[in-house]
Amino acid sequence: MSFKKPCYIWDPLLISQSDRLPAVPFRASMVNDLLTAYELNNNLQVIRSTPASYDDLKKFHSELYLDHLKSFHELEEDYMTNDQDEEYGIGYDCPPISNMYELVTVVAGGSITAAKCLLLGITNVAINWCGGWHHAQRFGAEGFCYVNDIVLAIEKLRLKFKKILYIDLDVHHGNGVQDAYKLSKSVFTLSFHKYEPGFYPGSGNIDDVGSLTGKGYSCNFPLHAFYTDKTLVNAFANVFPLVNLKFEPDAIVMQCGADGLVIDPHGGACLTDQGYITCLHKVLATEKPILLLGGGGYNHPNAARLWTKLTAVAAGVDLDDNIPEHDHWPKYGPDYILSIQPSLTKDLNTEQYINECISQIKCNLELLDTKTAIYLPLKRKQDQEEDIKIDSEFKIVEKQDSGEGNLKKETRLKPVKAQLVPEKDNKADVYDFQD
Repeated sequence: MSFKKPCYIWDPLLISQSDRLPAVPFRASMVNDLLTAYELNNNLQVIRSTPASYDDLKKFHSELYLDHLKSFHELEEDYMTNDQDEEYGIGYDCPPISNMYELVTVVAGGSITAAKCLLLGITNVAINWCGGWHHAQRFGAEGFCYVNDIVLAIEKLRLKFKKILYIDLDVHHGNGVQDAYKLSKSVFTLSFHKYEPGFYPGSGNIDDVGSLTGKGYSCNFPLHAFYTDKTLVNAFANVFPLVNLKFEPDAIVMQCGADGLVIDPHGGACLTDQGYITCLHKVLATEKPILLLGGGGYNHPNAARLWTKLTAVAAGVDLDDNIPEHDHWPKYGPDYILSIQPSLTKDLNTEQYINECISQIKCNLELLDTKTAIYLPLKRKQDQEEDIKIDSEFKIVEKQDSGEGNLKKETRLKPVKAQLVPEKDNKADVYDFQD
């Protein structure tokens, strides 16, 4: 596969709306600003994000849930949730916020736009660090996640790629994505996560392998607390090649939740950037179309460090370990370096335990029957055929034709000059999907 610059999904609205997420306020700006400080935009195709439509969101989420989100307009500070709010998961860990439906359309749109980049073949790697919200369910919000942009992106990818491998490196089990595809043979979910009594969401044990028609198409590697790079890399290096060989995916979606990093306030693992980077290298080596997403990551400087490094790896760029001065530079003290230092906390995962898990997973993979027909649980056949018809009309246009007004209405990609960070002087080519 020839190298094409990775697509980086960006838009001022995507950043500003992601900054409003209660669990990670202003994190999106911090990540984008660090990428820009390193001038990584020069090694990327910057694609302007387009908000998701109501029909896009209905590919997974219930209309009842979506319509309820529309009821949140300008909320008073003393707004108290009611029974109906809590029925849809709006409450303690997913608090109500003003104009929630708009936020959901923008956040979901980032990952759907990234998926379109892979559908069009304009890149081999598409990146949306504002996405990766893997806990949201069909009928409601859950675990800081108001919308499951991952499932919506996978559904878009399935218009072209018959088999999708979903990899989850977040410290929390990606229960929302696994639940969406627990009956499916066309999406394989592979998760490496902390699994301890009382640790959210409480799912993802090693015997959780899918249900009925999807039995064998989920793989969970439950890890004890304080797992390190050595433990993760050992688990990943032994399991990922087996899954890739057995399932033979056409495309890969990789959630790189940064809450597995050392000293994350909601984590409990002891990873550094090197553990994630090693896993990413193994995925990139498959030369399959890859969608990279964010997720958890509640130490914002470390999340920015990690995702900047992963972006550089995807782009084939080496970065100086000294963080360039920019608006958020003081937050990277006291060392002001890009690398994340390891912890001295003892890893509770023994080599014997990891080997036992690997052996069990090998047995579980024997349940996988890749010769059976692909099962499509999320949409009616008629809906899928309509989507394929629409998406087959995507075209790439690098210049605006003088007679464009006479062209048939179609989705197009054209370049416009814009600032990656509006208040800065550095400019980058930014591409729009336009109808």
